[in-house]
Amino acid sequence: MRFPGGRLAIGLYIVTAAPVAAAERLSVDLPAGTVGAQVMALGRQGRANVAVPDPRLWGRPVPALRGRMSVERAVAMIARAAGARVETIGVSSWRLVPRRPKVERAVRHHVPPSPPSDTQGADVVVTASKRDTTRDHFAGQIVRVGGDVLELGGAGGTSRLADRTTVVASTYLGPGRNKLFIRGIADSSFTGPTQATVGQYFGDLRLSYNAPDPDLRLADLAAVEVLEGPQGTLYGAGSLGGLIRLVPNAPDATRAAGSVMLGGSATTHGAPGADAQAVLNMPVIADRLAVRIVADTASEGGYIDKPLLGRTDVNRTRIEGGRAAARLDLGGGWSVEAIGIGQRIRGADSQYADRDGPPLSRSAPVTEGFSADFGQAQLVLSGRVGAVRFRSTSGVTAHDLMERYDATPPGGPVQLFAQANATRMQANETRAWQSSPDGSGWLAGFSYVHNRTRLTRLYGEPDALVPRTGVVNSVEEATLYGEASLRLLPGLLTTAGLRITHSVIDGAGEDLPASLSVQTLARLREVTARRGQTILLPSAAALIDLTSGAQLFLRYQQGFRPGGLTIEGPVVRQFRNDRVATIEAGLRTGRPGRDRFDGSVTLAHTAWRDIQADFIDSTGLPSTANIGDGQLWTIEALAGVRLAEGLRIEGALSYNDSRIDEPSQARAFALTGAYGFDPAMARAEVLARLSQIPNIAKVTARAGAAYHRMLAGGRDLRVDGWLRYVGPSRLGVGPMLGERQGDYLDSGLTARLGLGAIGVSATVTNLADVRGNRFALGTPFTTGRDQVTPLRPRTLRIGLDAAF
Repeated sequence: MRFPGGRLAIGLYIVTAAPVAAAERLSVDLPAGTVGAQVMALGRQGRANVAVPDPRLWGRPVPALRGRMSVERAVAMIARAAGARVETIGVSSWRLVPRRPKVERAVRHHVPPSPPSDTQGADVVVTASKRDTTRDHFAGQIVRVGGDVLELGGAGGTSRLADRTTVVASTYLGPGRNKLFIRGIADSSFTGPTQATVGQYFGDLRLSYNAPDPDLRLADLAAVEVLEGPQGTLYGAGSLGGLIRLVPNAPDATRAAGSVMLGGSATTHGAPGADAQAVLNMPVIADRLAVRIVADTASEGGYIDKPLLGRTDVNRTRIEGGRAAARLDLGGGWSVEAIGIGQRIRGADSQYADRDGPPLSRSAPVTEGFSADFGQAQLVLSGRVGAVRFRSTSGVTAHDLMERYDATPPGGPVQLFAQANATRMQANETRAWQSSPDGSGWLAGFSYVHNRTRLTRLYGEPDALVPRTGVVNSVEEATLYGEASLRLLPGLLTTAGLRITHSVIDGAGEDLPASLSVQTLARLREVTARRGQTILLPSAAALIDLTSGAQLFLRYQQGFRPGGLTIEGPVVRQFRNDRVATIEAGLRTGRPGRDRFDGSVTLAHTAWRDIQADFIDSTGLPSTANIGDGQLWTIEALAGVRLAEGLRIEGALSYNDSRIDEPSQARAFALTGAYGFDPAMARAEVLARLSQIPNIAKVTARAGAAYHRMLAGGRDLRVDGWLRYVGPSRLGVGPMLGERQGDYLDSGLTARLGLGAIGVSATVTNLADVRGNRFALGTPFTTGRDQVTPLRPRTLRIGLDAAF
């Protein structure tokens, strides 16, 4: 086959309707020859799909291979003899790619002498599809960023992912405190009782339910996938906007390897920082049992001053975390893996500033520190029976967040508000699926989630805080779901799915005032009574092959979030579940790395019913309500061009037009008398101010360039740069939360010189030292000071990495 540019590449795909199961043993007798000759013979004998896209690897000599073994084992032995590695791309389907030179043979994403993984020419398996669908068979919009790209210049948190897309937005309260949004589905600015609109997963297990983004370090990952939503059929509640899935590197029982990364940073107008990371992969039993350990730590220098406290650079943040995984091959195509994840974040103070005060400072008289602790344990059993694959993941999660806010009124005594959010979750997801090389197949699964969140509050003088009304929310979900794809015509792949979820919601108020009347307490018992609901979430999609390189997809999907209890004043009350339905159409052409040009454009319309959002109640504290129904139109465009060998430029644009077209009349009327609105304000103006969905810019744009070149002596040079513009948006509902934010340009540039097993890198972020305003909130209380969250000032990081 010929690739663009006229250069010849050799590859092989032997596709049959009934491949031999990868674990089935057969007699292998392959004479000495080339990799190409052996995979051709193995493909015919084992009815397997084997690809060798590299022409040098195709012609590499290998010794004879004889014996009784599985096809998967035979492919692995051919790869080992040829100095290659095996990549699984589907059922009985593998790809052989050259292994790096020995001095660079380490944990894959720490030594990047090859082009970035998100620009490789081979088709990508969308693991978030839950049935190993390739991107060419996936009817929907997906962004996949390789782990090596995210780690270039040192591993970071979720903000590193947001910098590389236009569809992911954040509240920027600080590490471990942020809420994430995708495709314009944004509900509120605070950490409260509402479930997140974005599902976050590590492998197959949800990271959180209604807690903020845990902001795990994106270290030692194969990739991060962003699927735009809703994704209700496959992922259920809490995926209204979409989902973010971290795909980890699995323990490798064939070799020992490791890497370390060290970095030091200097921030303009701020304090220095440092970071470190170590990865170790160690076989315990050759080819059967391996352990993989990741450890990281970072100290991010502060840059906000507090003159009233006589302190500078107060917002230093320390992050310590890691994970460990052990994988055992049970034989017969089955394996079991145990995973543990932990992270600890300590923020000395918040990162917001006064809008009208001196730059990078705020006149708060108290310390507004925060802490976030996250822990999760998973047990994964996977295997296959014939052509049917099976995977079951069980896990427990603990996520605790504590925040302090300045609540000092203008001219009043010093006041502090403290809030703690403790989440405990148990979950299981079990599924079976079968996929065919033409994209057809089926999926059936079961999931169970039990989540309990306790929100407690303290308020008063810093040394004499007293409890305020808190709330406990509990939800239990049991789900059956399924999806099937059928190729009706050679160029038409259709998909339909259905999810049936039964939810039981429970809760209670805590620290209720002793002065509440008997009648009020009786009403509260009715409000907090246990209740159940059953939700059906259908989906349908069609993928049409227009040409050999262009596809059109149509997709319909629904999503929902359960209701719950929220605090309003001294009592608690219910809010209802909300639901979205999205229909989208998209056109895409080309594949990054394979074609000189690749691009896509998507148009989506979302109807959002009973939107859950936050507002400020009569006591000045944040609360939650269903504010009405909304409509969203979204247009997204992405394009990439390979200008020369090793040089690629890309651009992305997202446009969001949203409105709340049926605001809750009761809520709007209540707001005219309290909750921050002037009672004299015309009712029409109140409704007008309720008509914008918060925290989402109409326009977000990004441009990037990546360059990679091999140098003499085994050295390599890699340069990556980007610009990202975030348009203006509003903080939330009403004038107290209606401050303008956004309208800024961020940027970054990283260069890395590889010197065999060692690499040296330099990264500069916020090149123009832009102040900007990423988020117009630091405290929800009226303090007499308008607030902004500036970008981190220009920061230079020098890094060193080594692999063994």
